[in-house]
Amino acid sequence: MGIVYHGNYAQYLEMGRVEWLRSLGISYRSMEENSIMLPVIHLQIDYKKSAKYDDLLTIETILKKRPMVKIEFDYKIYNHTGELLVAANTVLAFMDMETGKPTKCPDYILEKLTG
Repeated sequence: MGIVYHGNYAQYLEMGRVEWLRSLGISYRSMEENSIMLPVIHLQIDYKKSAKYDDLLTIETILKKRPMVKIEFDYKIYNHTGELLVAANTVLAFMDMETGKPTKCPDYILEKLTG
């Protein structure tokens, strides 16, 4: 069909989050080493237009508000000509890997957001 499968967009959003964290100097690996995981608890995707194979995509990732136990992002995905393809939102929960229970956003992340 020449267009990107709709399920791939969730992976693109994850790439946007990973790069957003990396821009703060935080990696998923370091969070997991500190017993923190971030499962997605809400995902909303509004498809505007299909990406085509070999399109160069830009993912804009925006933190909605200061994280507490949850962290929320808005996203926009554009193709190489600047057309908006997708508008999306995710909510993730900070979880303690040892207890399996929600926990507050780690201080080292909050410090990066205010510093």
